[in-house]
Amino acid sequence: MDRGGRIRRGRGGGMLAFLALHAVSEYCRLERKPPVTAGLVAANTLIYLRRPGFVDAMLPTLDQVWFNPDLILKHKDLKRLVLSAFYHIGEPHLVYNMLSLLWKGIQLENSMGSVEFASMVTALVVMSQGITLLLAKSLLVFFDYERPYYNEYAVGFSGVLFGMKVILNSQSDNYAYVHGLLVPARFAAWAELILIQMFVPGVSFLGHLGGILAGLLYLRLKASYSGPNPLTRLLKGLTSVVSWPLRFVQQLFRFQRRRVSGRGTVGGAPGRTAYVWRCRACTYDNSDWLNTCEMCGSSRDGDGLSSLELLGQTDELSLEELRRRRVQRFDR
Repeated sequence: MDRGGRIRRGRGGGMLAFLALHAVSEYCRLERKPPVTAGLVAANTLIYLRRPGFVDAMLPTLDQVWFNPDLILKHKDLKRLVLSAFYHIGEPHLVYNMLSLLWKGIQLENSMGSVEFASMVTALVVMSQGITLLLAKSLLVFFDYERPYYNEYAVGFSGVLFGMKVILNSQSDNYAYVHGLLVPARFAAWAELILIQMFVPGVSFLGHLGGILAGLLYLRLKASYSGPNPLTRLLKGLTSVVSWPLRFVQQLFRFQRRRVSGRGTVGGAPGRTAYVWRCRACTYDNSDWLNTCEMCGSSRDGDGLSSLELLGQTDELSLEELRRRRVQRFDR
């Protein structure tokens, strides 16, 4: 989350091209594609870029979504509380956040599932922004500390990213590099909070701190609540409702073709239907569409007898003869 400044928007330069190339390459190499992560990266990027006029008209401007505690509380402007997380003030700000989101989102979404991941991101957006607002108001009420936090203007997804970092490293006993400094992974978010504040001008300290506290709160609530996540259940219900027309169309046009080969059974499986016939030579159940046994190659005539009986060979074939016929039939 960055503090206010003149927004630099455009159709995208080299950094956005790098982001697009990196995101596509990462997404394509994954065996399981994380749709929520991809959607978040796309949404943040599209909001930053210039859009077609009809889309631009539906989205509020940056001046209407700045995260500003004074404006939010004075005018009860809740859209600033949520939408400010999805706006960025420049290419470096956007690209850095989206690369971080891509790396964290792939790991978290593939480990917890898309619906659970979506509910986690939703909770982190609300909690990180709410905690930041609460911190700013508390500094004003208890310490009469109005500037710079209570009147600062900030936007960006980094508060949510700090919360995701806390959740991602919560169970890790490994070490992680944070801007060249080796620290325990569980404390990586705290180290990054301090280092970014020291060396990167214009960042929102309260916004990042709110994200860390939101991640800790999410872990505490999840550990203390043994039942199903109500937000996850709601998202699953919405997903089911939205995807119902697609499932209905798929079932409407779905048909099963009879399989001509490869579905037979040996020895006469119980419950076999009238669509199969049993070879008298090797007892293999064949599709009714076949006139030759798949297993041994014996032919079937009109009354269901094998060609061996027509030739007077009513004795059962030896195992060696069956093996020879199978090899001759399939090893061509």
